[in-house]
Amino acid sequence: MKIAQISPLYESVPPKLYGGTERVVSYLTEELVRQGHDVTLFASGDSRTHARLVSPTESALRLRDVQDPLAHHIAHLQEVIERSDEFDVMHFHTDYLHFPMARLLKKPSLTTLHGRLDLPDLVYVYKKFKHHPLVSISNAQRKGLPLPVNWIGTVYHGLPRDLYEAGKGDGDYLAFIGRISPEKRPDRAIQIAKEAGIKIKIAAKIDKADASYYEKEIKPLLEQPHVEFIGEIGEDRKGEFLGRAKALLFPIDWPEPFGMVMIEAMACGTPVIAFGHGSVPEVIDEGKTGFVVHSIKESLQAVENLDQLDRDQVRSLFEQRFSVEVMTRNYLRLYESLCPPLKKYSPRAQASKKRTTPISLV
Repeated sequence: MKIAQISPLYESVPPKLYGGTERVVSYLTEELVRQGHDVTLFASGDSRTHARLVSPTESALRLRDVQDPLAHHIAHLQEVIERSDEFDVMHFHTDYLHFPMARLLKKPSLTTLHGRLDLPDLVYVYKKFKHHPLVSISNAQRKGLPLPVNWIGTVYHGLPRDLYEAGKGDGDYLAFIGRISPEKRPDRAIQIAKEAGIKIKIAAKIDKADASYYEKEIKPLLEQPHVEFIGEIGEDRKGEFLGRAKALLFPIDWPEPFGMVMIEAMACGTPVIAFGHGSVPEVIDEGKTGFVVHSIKESLQAVENLDQLDRDQVRSLFEQRFSVEVMTRNYLRLYESLCPPLKKYSPRAQASKKRTTPISLV
């Protein structure tokens, strides 16, 4: 199958540091290539991929002094338009920016929505383009958009199975990783650790938009003896950080669309204690990969019950539900549903022309 993956330009694919959408695009793209598909990735020029790379910009926009990112994305989408006849299906990850062109191209396409949908202004655009095929990253994500739009499926994010190894949880600390922001509630994580009498390590980035919140609300809390602030970390350090933690604290206070860090922890065999907002009840297998809580008191009870969880089972359930192979298989089903003549397409037959060992989808 000839597939176009269209990523936003804010981060490279994969991102050098933080960037959930671009990481998912990278994992999906590389797995599709591994399975023998002909994939073109539209992304920033500093992206790394085994697919064919097309880009109007030499590097990710977040790493440059860019005053108008929309201008770069318009040029980006024009590249997609000019090459659209090359593909069986086009998979967009650029929110709603491409909706007008996707309708005019009359080519099979779908869009994965990676962000929150509970913003009032979004109603106007999704009402206008209600027939465009949409994919949610959790069923909970859909609740933010109370419109009869064209949902064609929910596909959970997936990680390569060899990205992280199962850790022993021997670090005697609780972990918090992500962004320092009000909706992520690092203050709540610090309180839980304090009342549980356990050290907490915080590996998090601070966006400019959250700088004031950090200075006023979080920075003073970091002075406490049980808190160690590490700052933003990359993939090279994340595995050990999560693998040695007793548990990941995910005390969110917003409708999280997915929560990649939860499955990262599971890949390390580390259970998750998370407040039950948004996707959390879908991602966590209660009493198996972690605990879904609704208060500080319940969080403390969960910490006390961590020894009841089997870290090997946490890792096993990650592989069953959130591996890149599972994610890719689910997307391929959606591609084929949009391209009926391609239902009998066999990547095994195509791959055999190039490889001595064919690769199957299953």
